[in-house]
Amino acid sequence: MYKIVSAEELADKIFRMEIEAPMVTRSCQPGQFLIVKMDEEGERIPLTICDYNRETGIVTIVVQEVGASTTIMSNLKAGDYFQDVVGPLGCPSELVTGDFEEVKNKKILFVAGGLGTAPVYPQVKWLHEHGIAADVIIGTRSHSTLIYEEEMKKVAGNLYVTTDDGSYGRSGMVTDTIKYLVNECGNHYDLCISIGPMIMMKFVCLLTKELGIKTIVSMNPVMVDGTGMCGACRLQVGDEIKFACVDGPEFDGHLVDFDQAMMRSRMYKTEEGRAMLALTEGDTHKGNCGGDK
Repeated sequence: MYKIVSAEELADKIFRMEIEAPMVTRSCQPGQFLIVKMDEEGERIPLTICDYNRETGIVTIVVQEVGASTTIMSNLKAGDYFQDVVGPLGCPSELVTGDFEEVKNKKILFVAGGLGTAPVYPQVKWLHEHGIAADVIIGTRSHSTLIYEEEMKKVAGNLYVTTDDGSYGRSGMVTDTIKYLVNECGNHYDLCISIGPMIMMKFVCLLTKELGIKTIVSMNPVMVDGTGMCGACRLQVGDEIKFACVDGPEFDGHLVDFDQAMMRSRMYKTEEGRAMLALTEGDTHKGNCGGDK
């Protein structure tokens, strides 16, 4: 059993929870995720690690109500327990695993959309702790759905908030702010890391490819099972077939086929759609990770 030590609502239907999980915090890194299960019969839910404290053994997750399981989870309070917490899973950010001297010399831009702000935070925080300042753009629908602004202010070099409805910060899409920083402010970026809705990441990548900025995206939105067994997160990345949960979740955004990923996500929601994917994708439908009978 894993105790919830704190639970709070960050915005409408978005909740932050801190969980006692010392086995996870012992080795987790920015970019990785965990799987939580509320009870013996509960759904396995993959969630990106938003923060961690190795000394206290506390790991932080952010949950958005999108279905029955996450709605039930959002009602849990401090003192309640998860049946299981498994992790860390997935590959750490290349910022952590790459050559530190190279990372230190890069000018880095993060682009976070909505709930994607939470998994962006530990990467920006890690850079800050190592003396590297990164620029951050947070995009959200409105001021009422903005999360992690104050936390991000403490670790980002420069923070730019943009809202679709213009109710706070800059008005418009995150791509408008990227254009502003590059074309009007003359900023140079060696690397962009974008995490958020797939449609946002798609258009960020189209723009950064045009601007010549290498871009990494996190494909955690397509994960379902989180272990490679369900086939939901199958991706076309360049000439290769990848699975977000075991090969990622981070990939070269200029190589990801976002249109195919979004189409598969829609199809995967129905039994007939899953059957058609299994038929058309053949041996690559589940990789080497098992799956449905």
